[in-house]
Amino acid sequence: MDMMGLVIGLVVGAVVGFLAVYFTVKRGSLGKIEEANKKADLTLKEADITAKRKIDEAETKAEKIVSRAESKNEDIKQKKIREAKDKFAALKSDLDAKKNQQILELKELGLEIKEKEKEIAKKQQSFDDKLENIESKEQEIENIRTNLEKQLKIVSTKKEQLDKANEHHIKALESVAKLSEAEAKEQLLEAVKAKAETDAMALQKDVISQAQLTANKEAKKIVIQSIQRMCAEYTIENTVSVFNLESDDIKGQIIGREGRNIRALEAATGAEIVVDDTPEAIIISSFDPIRREICRLALKRLVADGRIHPTKIEEVVAKVRKQLDEQIVEIGERTVIDLDIHGLHPYLVKMVGRMRFRSSYGQNLLKHSIETAHLCAIMASELGMSPKQVKMAKRGGLLHDIGKVAEEESELSHAILGMQLCEKHKESDIICNAVGAHHDEVEMNNIIAPIVQACDAISGARPGARREILESYLKRITELEDLAMEYDGVQKAYALQAGRELRVIVESDKVTDAFADDLSFMISQKIQDEMQYPGQVKVTVIREKRAVAYAR
Repeated sequence: MDMMGLVIGLVVGAVVGFLAVYFTVKRGSLGKIEEANKKADLTLKEADITAKRKIDEAETKAEKIVSRAESKNEDIKQKKIREAKDKFAALKSDLDAKKNQQILELKELGLEIKEKEKEIAKKQQSFDDKLENIESKEQEIENIRTNLEKQLKIVSTKKEQLDKANEHHIKALESVAKLSEAEAKEQLLEAVKAKAETDAMALQKDVISQAQLTANKEAKKIVIQSIQRMCAEYTIENTVSVFNLESDDIKGQIIGREGRNIRALEAATGAEIVVDDTPEAIIISSFDPIRREICRLALKRLVADGRIHPTKIEEVVAKVRKQLDEQIVEIGERTVIDLDIHGLHPYLVKMVGRMRFRSSYGQNLLKHSIETAHLCAIMASELGMSPKQVKMAKRGGLLHDIGKVAEEESELSHAILGMQLCEKHKESDIICNAVGAHHDEVEMNNIIAPIVQACDAISGARPGARREILESYLKRITELEDLAMEYDGVQKAYALQAGRELRVIVESDKVTDAFADDLSFMISQKIQDEMQYPGQVKVTVIREKRAVAYAR
């Protein structure tokens, strides 16, 4: 029993303990569940709040996006409306303008139609008047025809009578003159023919004189217009150059020990250097302007450098010569570009540049050639030549003195040498002939040649263009005056305008007015045959008769 009770007690105790533990655990689980539920509720509430806040934010953003989209859409809409309005206004303006233009054109057309209608009405009226005149004149003509027929019958009758009388008179005249009718006609024709030939010769002479006078006037007009349209500066070149120094102490360095520096410089450049008592200056002398320029530039470099000795002189002269060659080519290229001349051979371009350092009678050759080229173009234009011929004339004017700067020595004249250079470098036959013929050494075969010759004379003969030595100038003036004094009846002779005009005063009792014309012609021909002169010489013969009486 005790065991049984013990077992029952243990069982009951175990059950009670289990129940106590169960309820205890249950209460703890329920608390945890309640706490979890509370936490879950809080979490759900927070999630709801967060979700609501995000929903609200999303709704706000959506509203903002929708608002911006609506605003942008409204702007685009307004812009499109404005564009459409502007386009409509432009189209309307164009349409109105076209409409107004068409209205104006229709009005003008209506005015023209009215004027045409008026003209047609006038013409119709004029036509009707003329028609009436024609009808009246036809009636008059018919009346005149009737009268003429009557008169013709009378005239025919009288003609028959006259013919018979004429035959009778002719037979009477033939018997008196002892000539037949054919012989009389032949003599009359010969007399008329002789008189006609005389009149024709007189008329021909008058026509030729008038043509010569007109040709001279036109030629003078063309030459004067060419000269007036061409303005060039006056240039005088010398055969010496003066090189200025900062002090006379540099002269000793230029001369060098026993003159070795100056000898080396003269040998390298081919120019003569004169060092005299002229203060702060030395003289460079040479007939070749290129050598003179090389010497001047080399001296300038040597003096600036300060080291002057034979080796340095040769080095500097070589550099200067190379630099000057480049400068010559540059001058030639610039010249042909300024004159708008194309296709010139490079060697001829270089020769054009060399003209800058050459002078003729004191006139710079390049300036003279450029001036001649411009004159040729102007004169060719004045003569009404084509643009191609004008360019050819300008090209011939530039190259006409190219033979004066030829590098090779030759005994030929500069015109022939220039022609050969042009032929060698593929210039056209027209240019070659113009170059060779500008001093009449070859025959001219084209119109460009006389233009080049005339413009060369104009450029060289204008006042101040060329410089002459005083002695030769005075000699030419004296010869000019003495030549006129050789003729009988010449009282005095004066050379004016640097020898370009000769005024001859004759004695009125020995020279008549008719002989004065012949005397001026003879003197001009003698000057042309016996003297050398640039340009032309005008000969004016003055004959004056004075009658003097005294009242006492």
